[in-house]
Amino acid sequence: MKRKIFLFIFILPFSLALAQDISFDQYFEDKALRIDLYQVGDAREEFMTVHRLFLEPIWPEPRAPLIQPFDYGRYLIKVYDIASNRLLFCRGFESVFGEYRTTSPALAGVKKVMERSIRIPLPKKPVNLIIEKRDRRNIPHPFFELTIDPQDYHIIRETADYGDVIIEKQKTGDPQERVDLVFIAEGYIAEDLEKFKKDLDRFSDYLFQIEPYKSHRNDFNIYGIFRPSPERAMDEPRQRVYKKTNLNASFNAFDLDRYMLIDDNHRLRAMAAQVPYDTIVVLVNSSRYGGGGIGFDYCVTTTDNPRSLQVFVHEFGHSFAYLADEYYQAEVAYNEFYPQGVEPLEPNITALLDPDNIKWKALLSPGISLPTEYGKEKIEALQAEMRSLRQKQAEEMEQAKKKGWPEAKLKALQQKYQAQEKEIRAKMEQVRKEYAHLVDKVGAFEGAGYASKGLFRPQMYCLMGSSERAEFCRVCQWAIARMIDFYCGRLR
Repeated sequence: MKRKIFLFIFILPFSLALAQDISFDQYFEDKALRIDLYQVGDAREEFMTVHRLFLEPIWPEPRAPLIQPFDYGRYLIKVYDIASNRLLFCRGFESVFGEYRTTSPALAGVKKVMERSIRIPLPKKPVNLIIEKRDRRNIPHPFFELTIDPQDYHIIRETADYGDVIIEKQKTGDPQERVDLVFIAEGYIAEDLEKFKKDLDRFSDYLFQIEPYKSHRNDFNIYGIFRPSPERAMDEPRQRVYKKTNLNASFNAFDLDRYMLIDDNHRLRAMAAQVPYDTIVVLVNSSRYGGGGIGFDYCVTTTDNPRSLQVFVHEFGHSFAYLADEYYQAEVAYNEFYPQGVEPLEPNITALLDPDNIKWKALLSPGISLPTEYGKEKIEALQAEMRSLRQKQAEEMEQAKKKGWPEAKLKALQQKYQAQEKEIRAKMEQVRKEYAHLVDKVGAFEGAGYASKGLFRPQMYCLMGSSERAEFCRVCQWAIARMIDFYCGRLR
């Protein structure tokens, strides 16, 4: 009974009965149509235009449901049969441009051009493609329209094969009944092929150590694509380091030092099309810390940092399962990424506008209070006290050195501050012990989606937020498992 209630809470926008009612074979061929788009504009204006259309050799996603059973994505792809005006296909997606629109340069009117590719099954007859964009209240409105005639000679029908090295790490079934995961090499030179193979093994094996991927390993087909780059690594603009690579991976996305994205989205999708793929991971051959992930597009991470594996799993949570960041005490480039008073689309954070019907109601721990008090204000006050103490220490040490204090006196001053820091840490530990009974509870813990106030996450610790535990919270596990079921064709 709980499962039925849980599904009802999450599945709001489209009925599964409607999705089941559409015959794939009646309307579509077992091929894909990739549409390479440009998005242009700033925070106030946005334009979308088609660059090119490509025929891809296989439609790897499930044949049913054709209308997605979840309300994800700031943009929606909708395909209508021209003859009957019937909705045949719907998918949500995110884009780098959608993030850019929330940044300060975009708000100041600085216009950018960015690439995004989308994909639909190849229609048998002419269709209307409508792209809808959500407003600040997450209500979708028609934004872009394109009539597609599958016989149009402008559709590029060249081979998808570029002669890259294709590695089939694991194949457990038909692409339409599996999650097809492809790892793409970036910043590996020709002699690094064996390293890429080892990195492919290491990252995919780590993914399947973590639930719910661990329980679903046989639901995945896994491929690697290796194309040598002229140089190793990626661009680091803030460090004035620039590398010639296939996909132009670069740090300093939106001027954040740790945020790395891919500039050449069209080329990325063309490379991926050499194998059946549902989701893309780009491995960048570098020891630098960082990465990024765009919902239903791709994720990217460096390979050789001590935290690279954890970064990968976190970023893959964004790109594959549309999970939100659950942290809030970090530098971000966004301005009001989640508008106040609007329920976020992502399954793992909430504005708690209706506590009686919270998204993850069926997973709540019995008797848990909403919102859930977990010592947040006490910890934050102690963290502020620690920052103030360290600032005071730095200033006093600097003055002492200028005055020429002897080494023994400087050491005594340092020990005084170390003792005070120890006291603060002891108080923090005491607060954590006070609320330790909540660590495995599902509730509504304030602080998520880059906001200290007004947004809530399901549990105290999760890979989408804190790094204290290398595991997902139960709500994220549910959302990931549901996405796996979707790509395997089990949501009908």
